[in-house]
Amino acid sequence: MSQDLMHSRVARLTAELAGRPLDGALDAWLNAQHGALSSTYAELAESIRSGVAEGWLCNREGGGIRYGRIFKPSEALAGFSVDVVNMADLAGPHHAHPNGEIDLIVPVDADAQFDGRGAGWLVYPPGSAHRPTVRGGRAYVLYLLPAGAIEFTKA
Repeated sequence: MSQDLMHSRVARLTAELAGRPLDGALDAWLNAQHGALSSTYAELAESIRSGVAEGWLCNREGGGIRYGRIFKPSEALAGFSVDVVNMADLAGPHHAHPNGEIDLIVPVDADAQFDGRGAGWLVYPPGSAHRPTVRGGRAYVLYLLPAGAIEFTKA
């Protein structure tokens, strides 16, 4: 699996996301059109698992979280950056999303949930904040950040 293939898979999706508001309607649309039983989900999950196994994805570690920004924001990705984390039964650092955040949740363990959600998508609107938390086992989470914007906070 190459980074180029993953990039093309993400680019197909972000082309559909371009210009859409990050809100509950987008959350519902992503889960209906590209949810856990879709080919989009299967391809992205395969890319994540392969990238981790090959060592080019989630190749940094801090506080029990393996992570990495694999693509900076670009026109080819409709202005989104792409990060992936590998977390198990912990809460990560609190941060805010000035422009929102779109998360693809790929449980490694069947019962793993990210911020209370299992396999699928979770959309945070602009101005939201959270302490990203995985419970029930291990999960990969792919983050799409408009303009790569994220602000780590002390909350």
